[in-house]
Amino acid sequence: MFGRMDVTVREVFVGKPSVLGTQRGTPVYSAITKAKVAAAGLALSEVNLDGDEQADLSVHGGPEKAVYVYPVEHYPAWTADSFALNIGDAGENISLSGATEDDVRIGDVWSWGDTLVQVSQPRSPCYKLAMKTGRKDIIPALIDSGRTGWYLRVLKTGRVPTSGGMTLVKRKVERPTVAEVAILAFANVAQFDAGQRDAYLRLAENVLLRTPELAEQYRSGVVSKVARVEGIGAH
Repeated sequence: MFGRMDVTVREVFVGKPSVLGTQRGTPVYSAITKAKVAAAGLALSEVNLDGDEQADLSVHGGPEKAVYVYPVEHYPAWTADSFALNIGDAGENISLSGATEDDVRIGDVWSWGDTLVQVSQPRSPCYKLAMKTGRKDIIPALIDSGRTGWYLRVLKTGRVPTSGGMTLVKRKVERPTVAEVAILAFANVAQFDAGQRDAYLRLAENVLLRTPELAEQYRSGVVSKVARVEGIGAH
């Protein structure tokens, strides 16, 4: 069993694709730049908050990544690391206080307004965040710091408030945290010694076999990384 866990939705952001910049002379479209929702509430569908869209649906959005959550606690750390990020700049839909990647588990189900949402995966950093901030080094900094945030799938649609509480209603304590799963995806396995490889493979086995709630696309990435670690160990 788990104790009651409440977090606070500080702000909600939505946005539609616009030109973020150019790459090799070609416009790059993105919805990473979002605006704060002024209304007290809005609708949440299976794939999006009302007014929110994505430019590249092959890697963004969809049922497994309907809502992106980012802890407000991370912003002072970004400032301390000399990155000029304000709340909303990570491209999040929900600015949240009260929990980080170390507290939240894959498969957690949260009550938010009329809806039920479930943690599906960590965020994988995108080059568009580097374009938005003008800092290529923000991608390795996000990976190294573990300040990824996480995505939600929608189990029950409805209306959600743009501020106020979100309550954990279902958790399996054996599920890995968002932070643990992010380690599997982003670890620099080429530098592992034998002990680190064994620890990595044990964690991967637990995640892959015992976490059916992990988004399938993310799972595929972890499977590829595991194969690489096993290949390194075989040499």
